[in-house]
Amino acid sequence: MFSKFTSILQHAVEALAPSLPLQEDFVYHWKAITHYYIETSDDKAPVTDTNIPSHLEQMLDILTQEERERESGETGPCMEYLLHHKILETLYTLGKADCPPGMKQQVLSFYTKLLGRIRQPLLPHINVHRPVQKLVRLCGEVLAAPTENEEIQFLCTVCAKLKQDPYLVNFFLENKNKKLEAAKDGGADLVKEDPSSPDTGQNQNQNPSLVTSTLKEAASQATSPGEASPSSVHSTLSNNDNYNLVSSLLNLTKSPDGRIVVKACEGLMLIVSLPEPAAAKCLTENTELSQLLTGRLAQFYRALPQSMDPLDIETVESVNWGLDVYNLKEDAAAFAGKRALISFLSWLDYCDQLIKEAQKTAAAVLARAVRERFFVAVMEPQLMQTSEVGILTSTALLNRIIRQVTSEALLQETIYFLLGEETGPETLAGINQYPLRHRLIEHCDHLSDEISIMTLRLFEHLLQKPCQHILQNLVLRCLEERNYIENKQPEEREEREHMENGQPHDAVDLEEDPLFSDLSPDNRLSSPDWLSCSPPPSTEHTKPDGKTEVHKIVNSFLCLVPDEAKSSYQVEGTGYDTYLRDAHRQFRDYCGVCQKWDWRSSPKAFEKCNLDSPFFEGHFLKVLFDRMGRILDQPYDVNLQVTSVLSKLSLLPHAHLHEYLLDPYINLAPGCRSLFSVIVRVVGDLMLRTHRIPDFTPKLLLVRKRLLGLEPEGMSVDHVTLLEGVIVLEEFCKELAAIAFVKFHASASTSP
Repeated sequence: MFSKFTSILQHAVEALAPSLPLQEDFVYHWKAITHYYIETSDDKAPVTDTNIPSHLEQMLDILTQEERERESGETGPCMEYLLHHKILETLYTLGKADCPPGMKQQVLSFYTKLLGRIRQPLLPHINVHRPVQKLVRLCGEVLAAPTENEEIQFLCTVCAKLKQDPYLVNFFLENKNKKLEAAKDGGADLVKEDPSSPDTGQNQNQNPSLVTSTLKEAASQATSPGEASPSSVHSTLSNNDNYNLVSSLLNLTKSPDGRIVVKACEGLMLIVSLPEPAAAKCLTENTELSQLLTGRLAQFYRALPQSMDPLDIETVESVNWGLDVYNLKEDAAAFAGKRALISFLSWLDYCDQLIKEAQKTAAAVLARAVRERFFVAVMEPQLMQTSEVGILTSTALLNRIIRQVTSEALLQETIYFLLGEETGPETLAGINQYPLRHRLIEHCDHLSDEISIMTLRLFEHLLQKPCQHILQNLVLRCLEERNYIENKQPEEREEREHMENGQPHDAVDLEEDPLFSDLSPDNRLSSPDWLSCSPPPSTEHTKPDGKTEVHKIVNSFLCLVPDEAKSSYQVEGTGYDTYLRDAHRQFRDYCGVCQKWDWRSSPKAFEKCNLDSPFFEGHFLKVLFDRMGRILDQPYDVNLQVTSVLSKLSLLPHAHLHEYLLDPYINLAPGCRSLFSVIVRVVGDLMLRTHRIPDFTPKLLLVRKRLLGLEPEGMSVDHVTLLEGVIVLEEFCKELAAIAFVKFHASASTSP
């Protein structure tokens, strides 16, 4: 009570007293603080019962005012006094001793406000960055400490300052060996008088027991004032460096207070983005950051239920890390495991964003750690298991992970985990060379339709990722030599058959196509080279009239399904032109992604191809073609997913892939098949089977209307699987025709 009265009286006296020059006022407040330690023998009273907080705040106000009144970058006498008399060193010592109780909180707050309010660079001064570094080491020592909030505010302020001037981070890389030597030599000096000791303005012999134990320690650890060069610090770095700033932040990520954890994660995000190579090396080699990322990923993944509905995994709202406000009761009512799933996805988002922001070499190391310690160690056994329920759940989770990952380094390591790093030609005997890739591709043709659909969806999402290795590994490496074409010289090839007189009712006149004018230059990408990697028509069948040539290709797909097996013309709004707009948009998007890749704009010349080497379509295309060949006998949902993956491949602007999937006229080598040849076989089978089904055409139309929701579900229809397969086949052929037209038109519009 008496101390509070004294504080009030002191403020009153200060208010009535004439204003002193800033330096005198600053020195007065500092001496008032040191006077407390000389006059007070009871160091048990909390700091809030003293005038210390008020004096510290006044010192901050004076420093701020001084800087405001002076020219930018000019150091005033008050700041010179703070630096020369090593006030921060003294405050650090008092905070470390927490004398009086609560002093650590006050010191942390003072440092935070000083660094935050003063605009001129302070950290280059040795009498600033050295005590700051020491104070950093005190943070995060005790979990759930009463100073946690002040600690995280201080650390984040330091991180923000380093983000502004990244080279300063070298001051915070501390050599362990030098630290040990200093500790050995420092003990004898603690009792010696140091001429450079902090000037307290007091006779230190008045109370040696308290003064020596607090102020003298600062004197023994201080060095001469001035500025240090971060390059000199950098030159001493080695594998024995401590990155205490990161270590303290990592400790605070274990706090039970979620707000502290989020702030600590934000601080780490700032630190990993610093471009200094020495800091990046120290971050990955001498801290436990990668263990934190991978350990929590594994922890959250293992907390998920063994069985989850794939639809729940796919549709749960995406959560940005640090923003997952939740209600346990609502989450439990939604579906079992929702809270655990959101926690996992939230931490995955943090890992992804942190690796995206990280310095390049650090990002690669952290992403590699995620691959080895999470994907390989935790996820791979789940994906390789034989339990259908387990396979379905783990594949659905993997699908969600792939959709969510956006950082280049983490995406690359995820792809290497799934497909391996092989880019050389694939052989039938070597398809099991990378077991996980082999297993996933086999799951596209699993006995369980659910697993097949989920795995096909996984590959569909992969094909849309901006990673060249995915396409090279899955398909392109098998088409490089064009050995799917019969080994004959072009002039020896037979002239291909095509319709010369008349066309069926659904043939398309490109000049009158409803979207031909809509795909005008005004509706294309702004860059004139937007389709630089799009393949022109194969030279083997290029005719003087380019429109006639693409006309033949389009109608080859449109006329594949015989008239008696078509039903779209009887339903409004299901014509071929409905696919053109989507094909144009999707192809434009793919070209935007693929432009930076070194892809062929035209097929490899035959004389440079090894046409005599045996052709293998690759495990992935083999399974897709096998599935496509059974389209009349597979469930509707499976067929939709198979054709969706094939259409994505057909949209890719690669010359060989375009030729192999969309050119009906290539002369296939013996034993080889293409997408067109697979569909031709399916149509041949269809022609044999349609005649055995009574009322085939009415049933086909009824099934189509039911699929479109135009007819209510009624009595069951015989051969419904085949009828649905026919409908999917017709629509797929129209989609391929639209893709072929869009790719040709885009190529023609960019050719001279």
